[in-house]
Amino acid sequence: MADHEAPDVHERHEAPADTDEPRSRLGVRGVLRYAALFLGSAVFLFPFYYMIVGSLQKSPDTSVKGAFPTGGFTLDNYTQINSRVDLVQSLVNSGIFTGGVLLGTVVFGVLAGYALARLEFRGQGTLFATMLLVQIIPFQLLIIPIYVMIVRTYGLADSYLGMILPFAINSTAVFIFRQFFRQLPEDLFAAARLDGASELRILWSVALPLVRPALVTAVLLTFIGPWNEFLWPFLVTKDTEMQPLAVSLANYISNVAGRAANPYGAILAGSVVLAAPAVALFIAFQKRFTASDLGSGVKG
Repeated sequence: MADHEAPDVHERHEAPADTDEPRSRLGVRGVLRYAALFLGSAVFLFPFYYMIVGSLQKSPDTSVKGAFPTGGFTLDNYTQINSRVDLVQSLVNSGIFTGGVLLGTVVFGVLAGYALARLEFRGQGTLFATMLLVQIIPFQLLIIPIYVMIVRTYGLADSYLGMILPFAINSTAVFIFRQFFRQLPEDLFAAARLDGASELRILWSVALPLVRPALVTAVLLTFIGPWNEFLWPFLVTKDTEMQPLAVSLANYISNVAGRAANPYGAILAGSVVLAAPAVALFIAFQKRFTASDLGSGVKG
């Protein structure tokens, strides 16, 4: 019996040695993975780094050495562009324009998405297919009739409402909300209808709390469009006090930048101001893209 038990003892002692090699391989793979991620992040972040560094330089330096300065930083570029362009007022205009678009996107997107996902009516499939086809039509093809309608028919030139209306309904947001509403369990809606709840009550109390990731996703995806929008605000606003920051910076580049002491740095300073809110928003809400509360409303 002792002769048969001895090999078992040796086997038990030799087992941990066999598992060390996979762990070491896993460690090497982990290091390589993180190294690749770090390299990709550095390449992606370098334009932002260069934009910030260039906005703080006293004199323009477009060489490779200019990307890694050792000193001489200043805020004169921000002061100079602010003297030519009212950055605070332009940011307020961009905020109102973007906020109005986001409000319309969420309200109309939720209502339309819920109707397409949970209500049954004649022509529902045709309406959804038409909405998808609208996404392939470039906005530039519709800009002339929209301009005539907004400016000449309704007289909304140089107004926030005139800037917001063409972007108030976003078909991409409607599609996102529809897909999220379709993923919700049907039992939740059936139980609410048995309790006598109206469709608006079901939407507000049952559906919306479960699709918060869709709300955040729609807001973040929609935010970049109006925040960086140039063409439509440029056409509909002639008063500089009403123009958003993207239009104000474009006017500065074409009219004033050539006479500035450091036009390169001033343009980059304006770009930093324009990009900062969008970057901060994405950093703050990046985890909400994958967050989901769909399981919180179902027991069992």
